[in-house]
Amino acid sequence: MYHGDQTALPRHYVARERLCLRATTDYWINAMDGQPFLYVNKEVDPGLIATLTQDVVPWLEANVAKTPEQERRLAEDARAHWFTLVYDREGYSPELFEKMRKKRIAILTYHKFPREDWRKEEFQLHSVELAGGETVTMHLAERGTQLSNNLWLREIRKLTDSGHQTSILTTNFQAPMPTLAVSLFARWSQENFFRYMREHFGLDRLIEYGTEPIPDAVSVVNPAWRKLDGQIRSQAGRRHRLAAQFGALALSEDPTHSQVQSFQQRKGNLQEEIQVLDLEIDKLKQLRKQTDHHIPVKSLPEEDRFTRLRSERKHFIDTVKMIAYRAETSMASLLREHMARGGDDARALLRQIFQTEADLTPDLATNTLTVSLHHLTQAAHDQAIEKLLTDLNATQTVFPGTELVLVFKLGSS
Repeated sequence: MYHGDQTALPRHYVARERLCLRATTDYWINAMDGQPFLYVNKEVDPGLIATLTQDVVPWLEANVAKTPEQERRLAEDARAHWFTLVYDREGYSPELFEKMRKKRIAILTYHKFPREDWRKEEFQLHSVELAGGETVTMHLAERGTQLSNNLWLREIRKLTDSGHQTSILTTNFQAPMPTLAVSLFARWSQENFFRYMREHFGLDRLIEYGTEPIPDAVSVVNPAWRKLDGQIRSQAGRRHRLAAQFGALALSEDPTHSQVQSFQQRKGNLQEEIQVLDLEIDKLKQLRKQTDHHIPVKSLPEEDRFTRLRSERKHFIDTVKMIAYRAETSMASLLREHMARGGDDARALLRQIFQTEADLTPDLATNTLTVSLHHLTQAAHDQAIEKLLTDLNATQTVFPGTELVLVFKLGSS
């Protein structure tokens, strides 16, 4: 979110605030365990479907190599896929599913328009392992389903204890049903990543103060189209309220002559207002149809022009944050093996280490750089840290820009 006054950025819906605020949008692509893989910044948000088509998929096609085994499977099996994209229901699009199928890329997402509930007898209990290693049970069922563009997919449903059925669509025909269910629900690890990064890495913090021009080729919503669309929504809402009033009008069981006349007059007035609104709405819709929905930035009226926040430093700092988070995740996984309570406790202990002073002792004779950590307040933490340092020392990591091998020690040990 941007609260400055250097430029009037487009408004985006911010779920945490439940408001439309001036902001830029980052699309993050994470691995199954929530670790960041790459991200795409959009000062003008075209939506998830357009970002997948124009940015994410081309990048993956250029950078994800096919193994010889994949090449063989893709040649032999028409339903085999290269890799699988997992994303939220915002990306639901039968046309996108078909495009990805032709590229041999499988999709896995929620069904945005599921039909009636399936019979409970179809669901079977499955024991599945989550991305974090935890084993849980799920009631799952599967059918084939055909979308509006005649594309056939696998539809998987999960039955909750409350009786709700969560519907999943996929063009991945190789993976077993429990694996696919876990893969989609593992997308919540990305929500945990965002929360942690905002709290401890300042992910949403403005890095650089200033703006820069937006490329002329970038398309934005036409202000004239947006104004007409708003008028149509306003008039349609007014018509809906009048129609509700029209339908709610009723006479008593034994009305008087004056009550009947008043009833008929009120009905006639409401019907006339509704007919006038229908004509106005049709006229506005025709104008909206004749108005371009999107136009290039260079075609915007002067009063609607805006620039974008400078992004070079943000891209660099966010890359550093991604590397730091991945390194922290790796160390946390090592530390959990030596702690009675894992989970968030491992990350909390690592943050305590990062904030604690350390002594650096270079030794050019032995080509080592000793990092001596200070003892912590609890002996159990010291014991876990010593085992972590043993694992780190086994990597024989060389300090960047030197020939000194890093040696980690706790206190004077």
